[in-house]
Amino acid sequence: MSDNIPPHQRRVRYSGTHPKSFAEKYKELDPQKHALAIERVMARGQTPAGMHRPICVAEILAILAPQAGEVGLDATLGYGGHARELLARLTPTGKLFGIDVDALEFARTQNRLRDLGFDASMLIMHRINFDQVMQLLPEAGGGFNFVLADLGLSSMQIDNPARGFSFKHDGPLDLRLDPSRGQSASELLQSVTRQGLRDLLTENADEPFAIPLAAVMQGQYIQTTTELADLIRNTLEIELPVLMTQDDRKIETTKSLQRTFQALRIAVNDEFGVLDRFLADLPSCLNSGARVAIMSFHSGEDRRVKKAFQSGERSGFFKSVSPDPIRPSAEERRANPRCTSTKLRWAVVAN
Repeated sequence: MSDNIPPHQRRVRYSGTHPKSFAEKYKELDPQKHALAIERVMARGQTPAGMHRPICVAEILAILAPQAGEVGLDATLGYGGHARELLARLTPTGKLFGIDVDALEFARTQNRLRDLGFDASMLIMHRINFDQVMQLLPEAGGGFNFVLADLGLSSMQIDNPARGFSFKHDGPLDLRLDPSRGQSASELLQSVTRQGLRDLLTENADEPFAIPLAAVMQGQYIQTTTELADLIRNTLEIELPVLMTQDDRKIETTKSLQRTFQALRIAVNDEFGVLDRFLADLPSCLNSGARVAIMSFHSGEDRRVKKAFQSGERSGFFKSVSPDPIRPSAEERRANPRCTSTKLRWAVVAN
């Protein structure tokens, strides 16, 4: 046998009739080999493990109206679902720049899109954060005809326990999109002041229990997502009204868990700072008549996008902006519950 042939490796086995852990979901983690299984998962209104379902695809294509020969930017490439649809409309002479800060998912998406036939002449990829968009201008010919930014956390990141993004799975309390840079959420809790943590919870997630949560979390050595989740649950058990029903207590506790993890993730990745810098540089990156679409997933992001677009319209740079955010259709929300909080705003540059 040739030394170049890797030894056969059996897939991870699991107990019972269905895989439970992330690593055991071999069909969902290899969707190209198990298309029928993936279709069944999606038909149940679920997102397969290790995948991401692009949101508002039809709406985005209508807004951006990509044309053959144009140069576009997908500023948050993720799984590449939007990029794939945009590229199909840019052929044969157009180009799409795709950027993302997540090293792990960037490499997988690059391989996935290259395997679909989008070579480096059409799809130009760089692993950078989207506040570094100005670096791309010389290679892009000075500007873009359209720009898409999906500000949401991807399902691949949420579902993988090793990334530590979700309180539903036990994993390291990290929350960084790029684990090689900055401090983890665990390190942040040890270094931040109580007042700083209280402000962080309030500003990043509108957490109503910011004061008691900051008191119990600040300065603690919390290594895993489960440890933090248990601490939050124990705190809310005391703080929630005694007369509240068990169902209502469970709902409120889940909301607080979501808000707390969101607030810490925003902090360790400087997400608001990155977005502010991107929005400030965006006008310098757009050609005459360019179209922009930005999807946000909570009020802090949407407020920044709305104000930037309105400011650009008042100055005359944008000839029109979305009067209200576009929400996913009722049908899409039923099929993909993770898209429920999505808000899509658009702007068009004056000619």
